[in-house]
Amino acid sequence: MNTTHTSYMSTIRTLYSLELHTFFLLLLVCPLLLFLLLLVVKSQKRWCNCAICTAYVTSSWASDYPNLCDWLTDLLRQSPTHTIHIHVLGNIITANPDNVEHMLRRNFQNYPKGKPFSAILGDLLGQGIFNADGESWHFQRKMAAVELNAASVRNFTVHIVSSEISNRLLPLLDSIAIDNSELPDGEVIDLQDVFRRFAFDVMCKVSFGLDPGCLELSLPVSEFAKAFDTASMLSARRGAAAFPFIWKAKRLFNIGSERELKRAIQMVNSLANEVIRQRKNLGFASTHDLLSRFMGSVQDDKYLRDIVISFMLAGRDTVASTLTLFFLQLSKHTRVKNSIREEQERIGSCEKLSNMQYLQAALYESMRLYPPVQFDSKFCLENDTLADGTFVRKGTRVTYHCYAMGRMEEVWGKDWAEFRPERWIRDDGKFSFFPESAFECPIFHAGPRECIGKQMSLMEMKAVVAAVIKRFDIEVLNGNSPKFALGLTACLNGGLLVQVRRRIQTKQ
Repeated sequence: MNTTHTSYMSTIRTLYSLELHTFFLLLLVCPLLLFLLLLVVKSQKRWCNCAICTAYVTSSWASDYPNLCDWLTDLLRQSPTHTIHIHVLGNIITANPDNVEHMLRRNFQNYPKGKPFSAILGDLLGQGIFNADGESWHFQRKMAAVELNAASVRNFTVHIVSSEISNRLLPLLDSIAIDNSELPDGEVIDLQDVFRRFAFDVMCKVSFGLDPGCLELSLPVSEFAKAFDTASMLSARRGAAAFPFIWKAKRLFNIGSERELKRAIQMVNSLANEVIRQRKNLGFASTHDLLSRFMGSVQDDKYLRDIVISFMLAGRDTVASTLTLFFLQLSKHTRVKNSIREEQERIGSCEKLSNMQYLQAALYESMRLYPPVQFDSKFCLENDTLADGTFVRKGTRVTYHCYAMGRMEEVWGKDWAEFRPERWIRDDGKFSFFPESAFECPIFHAGPRECIGKQMSLMEMKAVVAAVIKRFDIEVLNGNSPKFALGLTACLNGGLLVQVRRRIQTKQ
């Protein structure tokens, strides 16, 4: 009897415990389900079954276009105002230079990065300059502008770039190069990977005063760089999501791609913090790297971490993207390559980079067709009307599409698809670089947020191109139809596979 009673009471306690656990589980889950339901309902307000939105959501555009940017370019080209709406994203996209000038200069204060953008990239970029508005942005820009314009920093950067080219990049290419007389059976290398490692090395030395040694290929690729690539790709996927509640729910429950993103960002954070710690240990009072100079004014390590990540994005990804796509263009246009070499011979020294106007024009022409940052978005603070008459409701995401802007016949003529550096040069008795309006081709952005590292980046890219094409011919093996991977910058899916051939050097 006692045994039966004990068993009965044990069963009652077990059932009671299960009911109690179920009750508390429901208390936890129900608000979450309600939260998700509200997100779904909110997102449905933007639901649209127009042809553009349907093609975007179903990815049916992919059957006719190699890249999303090519499909959007075609849509923008067909639009009378070169402006379109993707309603499911709550996004107005434009390739109209007048609209871009309106956003970036005339009504700049009404088009900040905005809280929605900060929510998308905040986990990775924090309050770094690319994700900041207001006082935070003003402080970082003013600080960076002062430092980047300092003669000591410019000289330090020139020294680092020259050293990396001479001591690492050229020896690496020479180690896998074959002579022009040999059959095409040499080693194949991913040039995009080489340039990313090179740019990462330069960025670390200039920005942090540290050398990661990325170009020593016997060593594994930097874990920091790999984690940043993953975080960049997954953050970009957030921005392209037609239904943001999905990634927000994944982040809430720490599952799927959001769990992967969290792990990548944790690795980026830990290594960024290690960079800061090492820089502090080495001392920063008398060094020329940018991080040391910021440390003199910023005491908050979290803020310094955000600045480190911004350096990473600006100094590595954009430079590597531009160089990769430039050599892809050179492989198809021997005339341009020969013209750059002729300019080198006229000038007589790779050190006189500022005099290499044709090379700079060729770089701009490559960036016109393949900008390192294909688009940039702002969020409208108050109701507004763009220059073409498009009404913009408060809170709307407005994107200017740099990739499409470089392909508009009204701006660039019927030969817009042709790689022709001469379009950037005015001949008034001698070659001189003559850039078009920044609002017609905002490859370095424009207005108050124009890239303050533009001249430093151009110097680095010109130095690399001049040194490489003087010594080598680069034969691209897989560059017929560029296909881009998802990311914050233009990155070729599968890399750029090349063979390197030594040139027959004539006596200089």
